[in-house]
Amino acid sequence: MTAESPNTENLRTALFDTHVALGARMVPFGGWDMPVQYGGIINEVAAVRNGAGLFDVSHMGRLHLDGPNAAALLDILLTGSASGLRVGRARYCFICKEDGGVIDDTIFYRLSEDEFLLIPNAGNRPGVSLWFDRQLAQHFDGRGVQITDRTIATGLIALQGPSAAEIIDRICEDFSPGTRVAHNPGRSPVPSTLRPFSWGRGHIDGRRVFVGRTGYTGEDGFEIALGSGDAPVIWEQLCAAGAVACGLGARDVLRLEAGLPLHGHELADDISPIEAGMGRFVRRDGGFNGADVLDHQRVYGTPRQLVGLTLPGRSAPRAGYEVFR
Repeated sequence: MTAESPNTENLRTALFDTHVALGARMVPFGGWDMPVQYGGIINEVAAVRNGAGLFDVSHMGRLHLDGPNAAALLDILLTGSASGLRVGRARYCFICKEDGGVIDDTIFYRLSEDEFLLIPNAGNRPGVSLWFDRQLAQHFDGRGVQITDRTIATGLIALQGPSAAEIIDRICEDFSPGTRVAHNPGRSPVPSTLRPFSWGRGHIDGRRVFVGRTGYTGEDGFEIALGSGDAPVIWEQLCAAGAVACGLGARDVLRLEAGLPLHGHELADDISPIEAGMGRFVRRDGGFNGADVLDHQRVYGTPRQLVGLTLPGRSAPRAGYEVFR
């Protein structure tokens, strides 16, 4: 990740002024001006590992799909089953081309029988939206699904770390899970009662929030979707409750340590999920774009395979470095 001066042509999240006021170093990323670090990447990584870190991930897309053909369309587009996902749950999978290459990886939530929320990566959002529109026209004559991009109208904040559950339980009120969860009799549900890859709704400081028990750090945590105008107030509430502001630099270290892929690196439109070692997120019943190619790769192998490397000492390899041995 190379630091550059913010570009006035880039998009800015509703938290841009908050980041600047906190002394963040801003860099362009995926068409947005985003904070790469505040008080230092090492300290921010430690905050997530030992307490709770707070990330502005509003640059990620928020696509809503609603209509009687929504599940059927997603079953064609995604390597994970949408029709088999229960209301109140979420799933990680891939959006593939017919040749098995990855257009993007995504988490999607089932909000109701005919309504889904899909989170594409920031730089891929326009391409994913166009791909979905084309596939809807091809398979359903453009009918039965309303696809709405709510990225600009909403924000997304990630609260990650072993203290995340305690913090969000303390400040989130009127919480209602999207699906039935086990909780103590006589006690109202709180976000910590959610299973991983489940969601619910509640209020923070009187503002409506959507809470998913998901994240991109390898730690327990939550991703909070909210109206863009509410983001600065809720960010402040989370910081006051003990979360530490973190930037893209810490996020990249954390996801690498956890072995989580990033599109454009471990995944790309010329790299398949099987080549990337992510076959467990590809369903075996077929029926989706690239299914035959991926099934063939699973059975017969691939000429190349993603592997993890460890190095002695404190040096970190960078993208493009040659591997000699």
